Amino acid sequence: MNFAPLPSVDAAAVPSDGFVLDVRENDEWAAGHVEGALHIPMSDFVGRFGELTEAADDGRRVHVMCRVGGRSAQVTQYLVQQGIDAVNIDGGMQAWDGAGRPMVTDNGTPAFVL
Repeated sequence: MNFAPLPSVDAAAVPSDGFVLDVRENDEWAAGHVEGALHIPMSDFVGRFGELTEAADDGRRVHVMCRVGGRSAQVTQYLVQQGIDAVNIDGGMQAWDGAGRPMVTDNGTPAFVL
């Protein structure tokens, strides 16, 4: 079988109003995340898949994020197989932080990548 390369995007190239899906675990999310991102941990993903399809029903591109890009690559591959326009964010939150992109926390403490 011939697999197409996984669609991916540099963290610096994600539009500021882009739709980000964060598949990291709860403790990672709490440490710091992209404002407005949809958080569905990879461990819960199949059970909560409907939340994503509802959020992305306008057909916009889904930018999938984890810490360094491994988990998000698996989720991106799954989404593409479901016919969803999804791209993996190369380097994940570490690259996002390294590119100086903004991060927030839910409790107002300084955000960091766990």
